[in-house]
Amino acid sequence: MKVKQINAGDTHEIRHKMLREGFPIEDCIFKGDDDDQTFHLGAFEDGKLVSVASFYFDKNDTFDEPNQYRLRGMATLPDHQHKGLSRELLKMAFPIIKQNFCSLLWCNARSEAVGFYQKVGFEKVGEEFDIPTVGPHFLMFKNVTT
Repeated sequence: MKVKQINAGDTHEIRHKMLREGFPIEDCIFKGDDDDQTFHLGAFEDGKLVSVASFYFDKNDTFDEPNQYRLRGMATLPDHQHKGLSRELLKMAFPIIKQNFCSLLWCNARSEAVGFYQKVGFEKVGEEFDIPTVGPHFLMFKNVTT
């Protein structure tokens, strides 16, 4: 398995299959995908992209930290899940986020993924909420300096 930086367009197919199936692929192009401080990571097995995650310089007013990153669109193809790929994507992302003078990473985590996020050090904030057409979520965050 190898993790490396990828382009926004490289994420669309896996995002579509895992997060937005049944919707137009255009729904997998997220605001900020091509911003200067945005970066995308991919995990490859046998040269094939099988897991993706995107990181946006984006402030959530729930948190006091002035500089924050947002994790969005993390997804792994079914045959490659439960192998630690998402954990490896995050492990590579943390130093990049720190280099950008940020100490906080937040996300809107799907409720069924909360356990994974907690295992990698994220904490829940507030109550479960619904994102229309996507489903129930929790706001979660991680201090990336620890």
